[in-house]
Amino acid sequence: MPSWSSWRHRSPDLARRYDAPVIALGIDPGTARCGFGVVALEDGHLRLIDAGVIRTETGNSDADRLQALHRALVELLRLHQPQRVGVERLFFQRNVQTAMAVGQARGVALLAAAEAGLIVDEPTPNEVKQAVCGNGAADKQQVAAMVARLLGIVIDGVPDDATDALAVAIGCAYRGAGTLRAAAAR
Repeated sequence: MPSWSSWRHRSPDLARRYDAPVIALGIDPGTARCGFGVVALEDGHLRLIDAGVIRTETGNSDADRLQALHRALVELLRLHQPQRVGVERLFFQRNVQTAMAVGQARGVALLAAAEAGLIVDEPTPNEVKQAVCGNGAADKQQVAAMVARLLGIVIDGVPDDATDALAVAIGCAYRGAGTLRAAAAR
């Protein structure tokens, strides 16, 4: 059974203006540690719903770890019922073994979202940085600071995987609200 830590918190509403309500689940894929973040964009304001890290047992086979990851993601989808899921795209990895593990975890996340019939965004790391910071070349500290500011939370002690997943969720929520707003205008 995978373990996952979670930071459920209601935050003050701080965000850019968008009209359509959206709940988005962001995923920073990994087999050992998979970050997740759930945000709501309601009446133009972002609100943190949940965030954390899914951890799988290192001694288990790859198949068992991926199955445990799938079960945990399906449970998060059931619990939070997002309208959209963002799964960060693998952009570049020097370590082939790490790239393979991240690719497998991405596949599991995409499968869980597809099984739930959800819209899936697949942003690159630069697209996530652009959506959250306005700069595709922002560093991790800048992204974390903007995530904290947009959600009105203190992010000290939150694992990077969860912070990255929250950034993915924020970009996904903005995209979803913008898409819904554009559709409503037609």
